[in-house]
Amino acid sequence: MQGVLYLGLAIIFEVFGTTMLKLSNGFTKLYPSLGVVAGFLISFACLGLALKYFALSTAYAIWSGLGTALTACVGIILFNEYASSLTFFALSLIIAGVFILNKS
Repeated sequence: MQGVLYLGLAIIFEVFGTTMLKLSNGFTKLYPSLGVVAGFLISFACLGLALKYFALSTAYAIWSGLGTALTACVGIILFNEYASSLTFFALSLIIAGVFILNKS
């Protein structure tokens, strides 16, 4: 259960760090820039702790796949980025791939 918690936190902070990267405007805004650093430091620390409980391939696939899908959703919702039905299909494939990998 601890591994799942660490991996979940790693994903959340990766999405946070990436969102702050967008808001930092090329690192020209101080607080979002600090958010990038904090988000990724915490994310990698939690990912490192999660690796005590998961295989590297599984943990990294879940972290990167769900992080990518959630970051895309943040872009669509918060930044009004374009999303077509193909976008949502692709996101569902990423999530399905993570699920299948986790079950194998």
